Order: sequence, then structure tokens, then C-alpha cells
Amino acid sequence: MDMNVRSDGKAPSLKSAMHIHILGICGTFMGGLAALAREKGHQVTGCDMGVYPPMSDQLRALGIELVEGYGADQLSIKPDMFVVGNVVSRARTVDGSPRYPLMEAILDAGAPYTSGPQWLAEHILQGRHVLGVAGTHGKTTTTAMLAWILEEAGLQPGFLVGGVPMNFNLSARLGSSAPGACFVIEADEYDTAFFDKRSKFIHYRARTLVLNNLEFDHADIFDDLSAIERQFHHLLRTVPGKGNHGSGRIVVNGLEETLARVIHAGCWSELCSFGSAVSDYNALGEPDRFQVLYRGEPVGEVNWSLGGVHNQLNALAAIAAADHVGVSPAAAARALGRFQNVRRRMEVSGSVALRGTAGNSGYVTVYDDFAHHPTAIRTTVDGLRRKLGTEARILALFEPRTNTMKLGAVKAQLPWSLEQTDLAFCHAGGLGWNAREALMPLGDKACVADNIEELTRLVMAAVRPGDHIICMSNGGFGGIHQKLLAGLRVWLEPQIVTALPAAGSR
Repeated sequence: MDMNVRSDGKAPSLKSAMHIHILGICGTFMGGLAALAREKGHQVTGCDMGVYPPMSDQLRALGIELVEGYGADQLSIKPDMFVVGNVVSRARTVDGSPRYPLMEAILDAGAPYTSGPQWLAEHILQGRHVLGVAGTHGKTTTTAMLAWILEEAGLQPGFLVGGVPMNFNLSARLGSSAPGACFVIEADEYDTAFFDKRSKFIHYRARTLVLNNLEFDHADIFDDLSAIERQFHHLLRTVPGKGNHGSGRIVVNGLEETLARVIHAGCWSELCSFGSAVSDYNALGEPDRFQVLYRGEPVGEVNWSLGGVHNQLNALAAIAAADHVGVSPAAAARALGRFQNVRRRMEVSGSVALRGTAGNSGYVTVYDDFAHHPTAIRTTVDGLRRKLGTEARILALFEPRTNTMKLGAVKAQLPWSLEQTDLAFCHAGGLGWNAREALMPLGDKACVADNIEELTRLVMAAVRPGDHIICMSNGGFGGIHQKLLAGLRVWLEPQIVTALPAAGSR
């Protein structure tokens, strides 16, 4: 089947307006693609299930019609192209019926379809200088940093971020239409679609490529770490080499042994390293204020509101990538001083003032964070601990929601990831492994609940004035952030809070 043939039998021009219907439109990537397509003048509709902010809000604000579910009746919409997200599969339910009836109808009818990354490559990225940000962690934040640096430099970059950068208040835009204009994209290693099992980033043809880090994740599609390294090396094969017409650049974290193996397997592009003492770029100072060094010489200073060594490394990566398109490290560092982070990256959901019986008082602050892998959880907690010091209490709530976490592939790392917390609360509903057993090394610091209501109750029983509560999930987490704030305001704010016991393992 020719996936570039319209339902009327004609081949659409890459430049002509078309109607696309996006399956899985509320995913962070597909939602961004929808925004770009709409901005480019295409008609966009889409469908999904169980949608939640911020992407659902962004799509509605753009006037994009959303259909709930994947009913086969959507075939009657007759778009020029169905764009299929990687959430869609040929899976069957227990009774044998298709989980995604619309996809079956598309196949049966011979209707035109393609993947999100392929559509993006053909209709948005052609003719652009693509700056891709890849890695297990930090992709979204680093992509947002890089886009902001280029914006401050006057380059008017296009971008697609797997979140909502607060400097822009949208996850994607086309940017400048000039030939060779910059486009910054979060380059994800997850597979493209059920009919294209290559990693999404293979489609983007990045000329500047950031490799932030690499460790085992996505246990549902990768058998082991070497399988992921193989995909990253395939990515390296797509980056331009050193030539007279402008070379490609690979910006690589010099601290990562896994990335060193990927590079050693074959590299044809200019290399620029960051992070280690012998890297091209490294940092001198604390994560919230540091000098940027290029081959040992100061070239800029970052003074910002972000914390954590992971964000310091993200900043170095963004600065090195921006240099490839002509933005000086000094200008990039100044721009980061005005960087406002990404929604759901240690975003403050709210604070409530509490007062204890001993006269002690303080604000309980609730944070929303996207961390969902043990390494990301650890760096998130470490960043807050560095900011608060050792006296303040940190209560960490986390939801093992990704396929990797649900499969238990990295459960042994969870005690390590949470060791700097004072209390750790796990939502264990739907897991195929014993969360209580996995968290036993934390002793009475760990609490486990099988539903959101019980988890909320446990946290409310343990909270004290001055506590900091981090809610970590790559999903909506059952709205626990607002449940906690509402509970604190209604039950505790006007009252004197008695000395509450620390929660133990349950």
C-alpha cells in the first residue's frame, strides 16, 4: 500500500493543505505534532482515551476537535491521512475484539496512514537545521533550554518538546520559515509505530545531536541495554559528517560509559563533549550558579532558579549545541538565566501554611514532577535536597506507571533512588510485583498503598509544618496533587496540627 496516497486516489503535495486525523493525539509527541500541523495550515482532528492536562487543554485551545476512543466509525471522517501514534497496536481484548477498532478499519479499507515521526519528517523538518536531543533522561528539559537559548539569540527556532516550556507556554511551534532555519526536537528512542519498530529519532535527520545519557529503559520494547545502544548507534549513522558544506555535530555526555561504547562503535561527525573534567565543556560551581568552562577557560556564567547536578549537565549540553549554530557560550549562559523550566518539572502545585502544637509553623509545599525512572527520581530528590539542606523534610510520592516500572525491570534501584527522602510513598495499584518487598531496604521510611485515596490518607497522616511533598509520575497520578492541597486547606490550615507520627511500612 502506498501510504502517501489520499482517499481520493491523488497524491497530496507536501506543501498543500491536507486533513490529518491523529490516533493517540493527546500524547506529548502527537499533541505537539498536531499543533505544528494546525499552525502550518492543515486541518487536524484526532482521537485518544483517558486524556489529561496539559496536552488536552492545549489542543482544545487550538480548536482541534478531539474524539474519545478509537471507534471504527471514525473511518467516515475520510481524512487525507491517518497519522498513527505508537500507543496504537493490533492488540486484542479478552473476548478477541480489537483494542483499536479504528486501526483495523483503516487496514481493511486500505485507507492511507503513516506514523507521526514519518509525517513530521516529510512535512515539517525538510530543509531545516534539526537539533535533536536524545537520552534516557533530561530530553524535555534540555530541548526546552536549547529552544530558549536560540529564541533569545533571535533565531526564532521551531521546536517540538515533550512537555510545555513555561517560557513559551506551548509544546510546539513552526518558528522561522527561512531556508535552513533551526528546529529543536526531543529525540525519543521509543519505537515509531506498531508497523515501524525503529526508534522515533531515526526519522529526524538531526544535524546537531545531543546525547545526554543512556541506560536501560522501555523494557516493553528493548530486551537489554545493548539493544538500546544499537538504536543510538543507528542514530549516529544519520548525522552528517565533517564536510565543506557544514558538518554535523554530536554533543555527548563525557561521564557516560554507555555513550562511549556507542561512539566507539563508529562515529563520522564532529564530537563535542561535556560533563567530565576532560570534556570540552564543564562546570565550576554549584548547580544554581556556576561558571561554564570551555577547555578549561571561563566562557560564561549561569545564574538561575534551577537546581540539581542533572540540570547543570543539561545546561552544558544545550550551550554546546547552541554553539554549533552560532550562539556564543556567554550569550547562551545569559539566556539560561531567564529560563523558566518546563511544566511538571518540579513545578510548585501549591503551598499551605500549617502550625504545630509546639508553636512551630511553616508552609507545606506540593510539587508536581515527571520523574518516572529510578535515576530521574534520584536526581529530582537530590536537586531539592541540595536546595533545602538537611533540615527540611522531603516526602516523595511516586507512581510506577511506565511499562518498564510495571514490569519491575528496575525495581531493585528504587531504594537507592529514594534514599535521600524522609518518607517515601508508593502507589502500587496494578503492579505485577511486590512494592512492599522492593522497598524493604528503606525500612519504616516506606509506605505503600494500592489506591490513590489510601495513599492520600497516609500522606495526610504523616505531614508536618515545613514539609516538601514531591509527586512523581509520567501520568496524572489521580490528581493527588490537588487532593493533598485541598485536604491541607480544609482540614489543617485553620487548626493547630498535633505532632503526627511518621508513617511506617504497610
